[in-house]
Amino acid sequence: MTGSRKHSKLTVMALKTLGQRIRELRDLKDLSLRDFAKKLGGLSAAHLSDIELGRRFPSPELLEKMAHILDVTVESLREFDSRPPVEDMKKLAEANPAYGFALRKMVERKITPEEIESLLRAKLKAEDSNEDI
Repeated sequence: MTGSRKHSKLTVMALKTLGQRIRELRDLKDLSLRDFAKKLGGLSAAHLSDIELGRRFPSPELLEKMAHILDVTVESLREFDSRPPVEDMKKLAEANPAYGFALRKMVERKITPEEIESLLRAKLKAEDSNEDI
């Protein structure tokens, strides 16, 4: 994968939420909210609307059903989940305290999401340069 594709993926994910991506995919399938709800086993259209508007998040089981109906992978949908992976971060910090210190420093210094993305882009660029060698 080229660096430009990785960089654009970061940007796209930052601009679109999970709910927005679900709506986009549902629209591409020409499914109304009610039709989508029926295919998901009779969920209410209001519940789905809340998910698409970011007021609620689907359970892992519901996300799996949505991915199946929308013909995408669960992983591709999770890329748009804006919630911080708190449990994953806790496990990392427990396994290696340096993660906890680094996260604490980010919070204390009020590092912005844009600054974090900039660091990630720089890392991806460096990795791409190493692949070319």
